[in-house]
Amino acid sequence: MTKKNSAGISKTANLESVGSHKHKKLSTAERFADGKFLRNKVSLAEQGEFRLPKNRLTVVQVLKKQAAIRNQHLIPIRHQRMAESPFAFYRGGAAIMAQDLANQPTTNIAVQLCGDMHVANFGFFATSEHKLVFGINDFDETLPGSWEWDLKRLVASAVIACESLGGSEAVSESLVHKIVRSYREKLQEYASMSYLNLAYEFMGEKVVRANFSKSHLKRFDHFIEKTKGKNNLGVLEKLTDIIGKDRKFIENPPLIERVEISEAGFPINELLDLALIKYRETLIADKQILLDRYTLKDHVRKVVGVGSVGTVCLVLYLEGNHSSDPLFLQYKEAQESVLSPYLGASIYKNPAQRVVVGQKLLQGAPDIFLGYAPSAYKFFYFRQLRDMKGGLSFGEGGCNLELFEDYAKMFGWALALGHARSGDAAKIAGYCGKSEKLDAALYRFARSYTQQNLQDYDLFCRAIKNGQLKTA
Repeated sequence: MTKKNSAGISKTANLESVGSHKHKKLSTAERFADGKFLRNKVSLAEQGEFRLPKNRLTVVQVLKKQAAIRNQHLIPIRHQRMAESPFAFYRGGAAIMAQDLANQPTTNIAVQLCGDMHVANFGFFATSEHKLVFGINDFDETLPGSWEWDLKRLVASAVIACESLGGSEAVSESLVHKIVRSYREKLQEYASMSYLNLAYEFMGEKVVRANFSKSHLKRFDHFIEKTKGKNNLGVLEKLTDIIGKDRKFIENPPLIERVEISEAGFPINELLDLALIKYRETLIADKQILLDRYTLKDHVRKVVGVGSVGTVCLVLYLEGNHSSDPLFLQYKEAQESVLSPYLGASIYKNPAQRVVVGQKLLQGAPDIFLGYAPSAYKFFYFRQLRDMKGGLSFGEGGCNLELFEDYAKMFGWALALGHARSGDAAKIAGYCGKSEKLDAALYRFARSYTQQNLQDYDLFCRAIKNGQLKTA
């Protein structure tokens, strides 16, 4: 079922109940066949086409529209971060690409989309048993939609990131093929797996390590060791100090600063007190008791990410049994998904609930303190600031071209696992097939979109130079 939005772009019906599939009545083989049949409607080769929307909003129009509902004081920082490179621009431009994805061929096989899928949106995080697993780590734009949206944004990001690292066209093609092949093969595997076993499936550090080149294991082990050291005590040492008689956050304006009044004119302390009460209700009983044992001591506004800059984000410092028992929570604003204009509004009236539900569907082992709350004027979700969380970065000191080759398989694998948890793995696997036709097609798409991203980035930089967009 499709609709048309005001721009004349196909608008897929928002199947928010992605977990309750009709495919339960069909065998795995029948669902494979259904997926394969869809190639008659949308061929694998067509997935390689890039069709530019006729009434495409300009980069400036999209960014100004987003800025209108954000903190104007922080918008120049967002533009500054996006201006660092074509890849940084791409990371911050999920809303720019959303209108383009809505204009591409699609099978309309619904999954829970990440919504902002790119190679820097993966990393390691801790399960409730404090074991490291690999997966997707940002869900602000999550919404149900057809699986191609995530995969196309992911492969385009791989080519853009590869070029930013100085990689050749041959290397970028290899990366895309590895991502798509892994995605296809893992969906084939998950399609025949029992639903319970699929629910228990995780990409643990040992599994990921086994897929790394032997020559890169030292760097991998170092990264894992560093990630395990990222805990609340580490945040305590890095971000706080004894100020007077109390331990407080160290301010570093405008990136970290204490605010007393919200943008809407409400006292922050009163908003937090109410939000914590509402948030507590979204946790299960044992986590409510755990949260009750901590007392809020301090809070600051902290600018994070690229695309999120300008939305409200606070970091809360809570203390438990003693000063060496800290808990740091992130209190982050959720807005409407950038996909909503094209896929329809979420069934969740609270955008923070949309984010939390989407994360649980895709990640499978989310933060034990993940929850949400409405406020007097906006919507927020809570999660731990650091709890053995290690996100991937690309560039100096981060993932280089050699490591990129190892991680590429992991990206496709993690995305396949998220989509299999929330969608019909057999139907997608049936469509994708076992040949490399889809791999080649999506590389063509990624190469075309890389050129589009460069054009958009050039327009963005010119808009900064001529004063249309402000930068820090």
